[in-house]
Amino acid sequence: MAITAAMVKELRETSGAGMMDAKKALVENNGDMEASIDWLRTKGLAKAAKKSGRTAAEGLIGVAVSGNVGVAVEVNSETDFVGKNADFQGMVTSIVGAAVNVADVDALKAADLGGKTVEETVTAAIVTIGENMSVRRMARVEGDVVGSYIHTAAAENLGRIGVLVALKGGDEALAKQIAMHVAATDPASLSEDDLDQAIVEREKNVLTEQARASGKPDAVIEKMIVGRMKKFFAEVTLVNQPFVMNPDITVGQAATDAGAEIVSFVRLEVGDGIEKKEEDFAAEVAKTMGG
Repeated sequence: MAITAAMVKELRETSGAGMMDAKKALVENNGDMEASIDWLRTKGLAKAAKKSGRTAAEGLIGVAVSGNVGVAVEVNSETDFVGKNADFQGMVTSIVGAAVNVADVDALKAADLGGKTVEETVTAAIVTIGENMSVRRMARVEGDVVGSYIHTAAAENLGRIGVLVALKGGDEALAKQIAMHVAATDPASLSEDDLDQAIVEREKNVLTEQARASGKPDAVIEKMIVGRMKKFFAEVTLVNQPFVMNPDITVGQAATDAGAEIVSFVRLEVGDGIEKKEEDFAAEVAKTMGG
């Protein structure tokens, strides 16, 4: 029997399953809608899909270094309690291990993990643990030396903030020190050359308006802006920041003194950028009791 787009749409709306799962269910069951729904239920896909609309802004960042490659992966859950779950931690560790051999998060979701794809593994965990989960982000760095650091660790190489630093030259101890610095300061970019120009222009406009309010001549204002932008770059770019380990020198200078150059860095923090729904638990309980 030919499976039409309308049939897939109907099954998706009925079961809450994803498009590819709905299509596969219909193919497996020769277009029988009821049998397809039962098939999805037995696979746990319908149940998992019902949870997919719930915000997953907690979870863990996992990091791994293999040779000259470092990867960081964010796997989200709905509550921070799941991040303390040994099964969830084991799954995240396995996913991070698979990430070493792929280029991006889409490839990671399709990667094999003991006979299942990573995405299928997460779907099964949703059913078992009972919370929405997702592999949200993956980052990769390469260099002569790669160092990693986990802040607020929940287990080995797992925590709420994960940092990777890639160096040309230097050693792992230096890379880890710089990674710890990145965890603490959260720089916007490596240097002013790769800083988002929209951020630069916005800051320059704000500083210009502030300077003009002083009533000084344009020539003086121009010099003021140069000095203030230099200070701004020292605050937000990694190589220009005072090194946490030795504030008398910049991070860039610390690397140079050690015969190294910082090639790249990555800092992932759990839930960063996700809009969390604020819930009043007491009000929810009161509403339930009253209803």
